[in-house]
Amino acid sequence: MGNSDSVTRLGVFTSGGDAPGMNACIRSTVRTAIARGLEVVGLRRGFAGLLEDDFVEMDLSSVSNVVQHGGTILKSSRCMEMYAPGGREAAAKKLREHGIDALVPIGGDGTFHGAHLLWEEHGVRSVGTPGTIDADLFGSDSSIGFDTAVNTALDAIDKLRDTAESHDRLFFVEVMGRHAGYLALEVGIAGGAEAVLLPERDLPLEALADQLLAGKRRGKTSHLVVVAEGDQAGGAFEIAKRVGELAEMDYRVCILGHVQRGGSPTARDRVLASRLGAAAVDALLAGETDKMAGEVGGQVVLTPYEETWVKKKPISPEMLDLAGTLAM
Repeated sequence: MGNSDSVTRLGVFTSGGDAPGMNACIRSTVRTAIARGLEVVGLRRGFAGLLEDDFVEMDLSSVSNVVQHGGTILKSSRCMEMYAPGGREAAAKKLREHGIDALVPIGGDGTFHGAHLLWEEHGVRSVGTPGTIDADLFGSDSSIGFDTAVNTALDAIDKLRDTAESHDRLFFVEVMGRHAGYLALEVGIAGGAEAVLLPERDLPLEALADQLLAGKRRGKTSHLVVVAEGDQAGGAFEIAKRVGELAEMDYRVCILGHVQRGGSPTARDRVLASRLGAAAVDALLAGETDKMAGEVGGQVVLTPYEETWVKKKPISPEMLDLAGTLAM
């Protein structure tokens, strides 16, 4: 493997939680690599498939008619063995046996942790792409799957609005985002939520109850609160119970859950995935490694893996102020 800049045989895989647009990224990676004269191997089920020799040769037809599909044709998993030095040593050995010179991992921070350690400990080169609906990785304004997840959650919220208004009811809608509130914030603004609760901001539940009561006094008959699953005050059920008691309002809770991961990717996610897959291949051919290809300000940039999780990607104060202003 070593530190050679020469790449002739490329491995691509998806790892961690699936995200709409991963197939578009696989397609772009495979077709760009073939256009550059490389052989491409798909690693099924991420690091787990790598350790179990679950490889598949990829050609142009392997990625035909996949760009519009959600999920991942290479499957995905979480692999605990990669947390141990022995697991990473076994993974590097498998790659050498199959003559794979470099990797394009598509995933989130867990995926990049594994890829980073493979480089540090065994010289396995890789340039990854951010495939996560959370959009929480430093080094990219968005991530593959984020835009689709926002629209999926928004569609559900629009439907819930109808029943909330029919019954003069308070709805708490929990969206994904255990450690990051980017999804909840965009969904809340687009869906006209009366409040958005995020892990990055502490909003006292007493203040939320007062805010909802103020709206009720102005004549509002229905209310909708978007909750990121990792909000400091707890999950949506716990928050709803407390706020419902404080405001003396009838409430319902809706957990959107894994439905946010599925569905056909939006045009935005397909284009982003295609750009970043191609950029990862070209970066490897240019001698880059141990980095993520992301998009910042409309431009493709490379960020060292460690920075993607060490540096905190801030929630936009402007977006927070906008959410508060529009919720009045």
